[in-house]
Amino acid sequence: MPIIRIETWIRASPEACFDLARDVEAHVASTTGTDERAVGGVTTGLLGLGDEVTWEAVHLGVRQRLTARITELDRPRHFVDEMVRGAFASLHHEHRFEAIGPAATR
Repeated sequence: MPIIRIETWIRASPEACFDLARDVEAHVASTTGTDERAVGGVTTGLLGLGDEVTWEAVHLGVRQRLTARITELDRPRHFVDEMVRGAFASLHHEHRFEAIGPAATR
């Protein structure tokens, strides 16, 4: 299974980053190039443990749907979302938040 790892440093607390990463509207606002939108499950607000959201977007010219469930949540350290329906064989997405200063997060 391929693994993709991306690290980002942000001038904000882990709590702020954690909540923003679970915010459905913030995610939609960040994906204008793919016209991504939440079309099922939790479609507004913050995702919580056990919540599911179905995303619809255009990737490589093809409209696709993917449903993900939050399977682990330990605020503000990490959460995991996993695909329960969609085009991939599997998708396991880990989000980790580590304080690297008084108001900075990796």
